[in-house]
Amino acid sequence: MVTAPASLARSSWFARPAARDWTCPPAPRDWTCPPAPRDVAAFHRTLPGHAPTPLVELPSLADELGARRVFVKDESRRLGLPAFKILGASWGVYRALCDHLDLAPAEASLARLRSLRPDVRLVTATDGNHGRAVAAMARLLGLPADVFVPHGVHPDAVTAIKAEGAAVTEVPAPYDEAVRTAAGAAASDPSALLVQDTAWPGYERLPQWIVEGYSTLFTEIDEQLADAGAAPAGLVAIPVGVGSLAQAAVTHYRSRGPAPTLLSVEPDAAPCVLASLHHDRPLTVETGSTTMAGLNCATPSTLAWPVLRSGLDAAVAVTDASTAHAARDLGALGVPAGPCGAASLAGVRAALAPDRRPLLASAHGGTIVLLSTEGRAANPA
Repeated sequence: MVTAPASLARSSWFARPAARDWTCPPAPRDWTCPPAPRDVAAFHRTLPGHAPTPLVELPSLADELGARRVFVKDESRRLGLPAFKILGASWGVYRALCDHLDLAPAEASLARLRSLRPDVRLVTATDGNHGRAVAAMARLLGLPADVFVPHGVHPDAVTAIKAEGAAVTEVPAPYDEAVRTAAGAAASDPSALLVQDTAWPGYERLPQWIVEGYSTLFTEIDEQLADAGAAPAGLVAIPVGVGSLAQAAVTHYRSRGPAPTLLSVEPDAAPCVLASLHHDRPLTVETGSTTMAGLNCATPSTLAWPVLRSGLDAAVAVTDASTAHAARDLGALGVPAGPCGAASLAGVRAALAPDRRPLLASAHGGTIVLLSTEGRAANPA
């Protein structure tokens, strides 16, 4: 992994029209994107408080953006938490515990896992919501959890993680260093299970399960669009940190029929995927301060990168001011989006500029889906 020059790291736009013709390779290799197992969504339905999150239609945004219909997937209340992250954390922890206990997933309910009282401590690093989701799963299963948080995480997010019963260690460094610290702590404890939502060489199996968990979000969108009598998504905007949610989006849409335009959206203070796309190799960028705390990541996941390199149509970087404007607009329309969730709208506004719009597949003028990944009060990770 190399560091990008500041000039290219801060480029605000990338488009690859050839991506719309790429499909997930049918023969698995170490990085390919086979569809998520069908039992992921069924597993999520067993979790306490499960319900699909709303897909909200916003006709005024359709008028503004020149689209037939615009929908926002509102993840502000997912399984009792203020973000989508519990989808990946729950499936990742479940699969890892099944593996640890040598149980087939079909044989292991959450109640059974809890009754077996595995000698396991969950460990993770987070900018907020992933750590809270891991802590919530630990509480549900009666397990201890240690969560490492980098500098810049809002005190309310730290309080929320502690309220789930987890121990919190604050790391006076950026997110990538918090991840390294958590990984080191887990490696030194035989009972520790690292539950990280980014991958690196030698640590890819559990992050892949987390990506599979995110597939439920896209399955719901397909069903909800059909129920609304809408055409399938023509453009999907995805907030990006290390790229795991975008990996799930590419996996979902590129492993079936005609795919929508897939647009990744990052803060201009931390555009690690955008810079990597410009250089055509994974890069580490120097991050700055941003209100989009959960997207403030310096390095793409090694699992996500090859999939994003081939399957993303476009990538854009947005400013804090543009996401604040988008959050106000979404709030006025009844969608309580925080900065990371509002990044989707800011990104689509930037991507549909007259000089950029022709580079997107024509179906983007049909149905646009914005992923609002966290609620107004959240500090996502």
